Amino acid sequence: MDENRARRVVDALRERGVPAHMAQPRAGVSQFGIRVVLPGDREAVWDTDGTAGLEAQVMRDGMLVGFVPVIPGSEDFTEEQVIDAIARTDYDKPVATQRRTAPPPAPSLPREGGLLRRFMEGFRQQD
Repeated sequence: MDENRARRVVDALRERGVPAHMAQPRAGVSQFGIRVVLPGDREAVWDTDGTAGLEAQVMRDGMLVGFVPVIPGSEDFTEEQVIDAIARTDYDKPVATQRRTAPPPAPSLPREGGLLRRFMEGFRQQD
């Protein structure tokens, strides 16, 4: 996922109250991803490996404790479908599943980036 798309997905998830953050690429990889903070000191890291399909690893203290298998057809998802898939994921089992519908939105969270983001975006909203 490119940086701008990842940022838009994070912003949309945070508007739904999902505690999402940008996941920085690993050394030598130019793909950005989405990190979702989960209960129990866990986090789901979505798409930082550069593969086409949407998938995630669930980590606790740097150890793999679960995963979200590749969602069929996700290589062609729009941003809205990516946002919906991440919001609908149920992480309660080691192999996460997709709920039929997303849970009701929680209160929105502020956008990340603050003043630095405003400078980078030229103090204007970009769509």
